[in-house]
Amino acid sequence: MNQKMKTRGRKDLRGLLWILPSFLGVSVLYLLPYLDVFRRSFTGAVDEQFAGLNNYRNVLGNTAFLLALKNTLRFTLVCIPILILASLLCAILLSGSKYGGIIKSAFLMPMALPAVSVALLWRLLFHSQGLANQWMGRLGMEGSDWMNTGKAFWILVASYIWRNLGYDIILWMAGLSGISESIYEAARVDGAGEWQCFLRITLPNLKSSLYTITVLSFLNSFKVFREAYLVAGNYPHESIYMTQHLFNNWFQSFSFDKLSAAAVMEGGVLLFVILLLQKVWRMD
Repeated sequence: MNQKMKTRGRKDLRGLLWILPSFLGVSVLYLLPYLDVFRRSFTGAVDEQFAGLNNYRNVLGNTAFLLALKNTLRFTLVCIPILILASLLCAILLSGSKYGGIIKSAFLMPMALPAVSVALLWRLLFHSQGLANQWMGRLGMEGSDWMNTGKAFWILVASYIWRNLGYDIILWMAGLSGISESIYEAARVDGAGEWQCFLRITLPNLKSSLYTITVLSFLNSFKVFREAYLVAGNYPHESIYMTQHLFNNWFQSFSFDKLSAAAVMEGGVLLFVILLLQKVWRMD
């Protein structure tokens, strides 16, 4: 008995030693910086004296923060449903195509492009004297200053969907490949049509894929700042002024008190949404 306990103890210790480097890396690179940001959110930017909830009040009363928050929420609520539905439709169409592998690779190409290259592409297309306006001029249509109007928001939406569509298609196709064809055959024998098969078989078996895609799409929607920043700079049109723009501007002005408070709130919201989604999926 004692020998078994010693052997088990050695195995447990060996396992802890294997995960120790990863744990130290996560602690040093993620946990400790986040704890420091949490601490700074309650102190002044210069003297680091305890400020209570003043930093949070200042952030919530800041008009730039409220604008950035509104735009970020709008962007997320618009992009995620479109991306989920478009990628699911493409995955279903490609799963039955003999050219599915080639087309799937083509959809993945945008993810391989650096953000700088994507930004240069959008500038080339949507500059006030860019290709889009030149083509419209040849067709006798009036051009537009795309990135300095409300149209900039929809260009950013298109950029996000274009870059993330291929990855989500892969995830959907992985889920579809796990559904046995015999289930569909049995349903068709019982008189079920294609639409009934989709509703009663395909969708229920894709719940785990839907959860993964929803969470990843939600997190990736907060990373679109790079394209918006590289195209429009520090102060873009107000329709694409995201929270990341505000954080970058506060960082450059050394407003670490407001920056820390806003970062803690955003991190809390992200964690809350992910836990909420997890709970909803478990209930189902």
